Amino acid sequence: MKTLKNIFLTILTIGMLQSCIVSEKPNIDFFQNSKYDFKGVQFASINVPMALAKSYIKKALREEGESEETVNLVKKASKIKVLTVTNGSQEMLNDYTQYLNDNHYEEWATIKHDGDNVNIRVKQDGDAIKNMLITVGSNSKDMVFVDVKGNFTPDDISKMINSVSVK
Repeated sequence: MKTLKNIFLTILTIGMLQSCIVSEKPNIDFFQNSKYDFKGVQFASINVPMALAKSYIKKALREEGESEETVNLVKKASKIKVLTVTNGSQEMLNDYTQYLNDNHYEEWATIKHDGDNVNIRVKQDGDAIKNMLITVGSNSKDMVFVDVKGNFTPDDISKMINSVSVK
């Protein structure tokens, strides 16, 4: 019985850690399902296992001096996907923005931070926000896309945006 339990725990651990592996295939819908020609573009994607990562993310945010609003937002997240793009283009970013508009994502904020533009869009159903997309881009061809799923309120998002904007 103990051997069976150890095998089960080993398989469960491998399964949870499997999602930590970086992939060269995009993990965000627009990039996965698009007929867009991505010639020359390089992707690196990470699916963050929230069960393992929440405590580490919260600790790192506190050490970096982030606000409690941002830390509380992490508590409400159920899934985070990160996609980095190298050799992207403004045209690709414009097409991504059009895709978000077509899929009913509302733009909540665009923040300039250290030369980068940070764009926050949400998909809202009444007072419930189940999905938040964060795009970080600069004048270079490198971009980061973060897809956060969870159970947020408009107040949660507004507090997080205000805490970042004030810095």
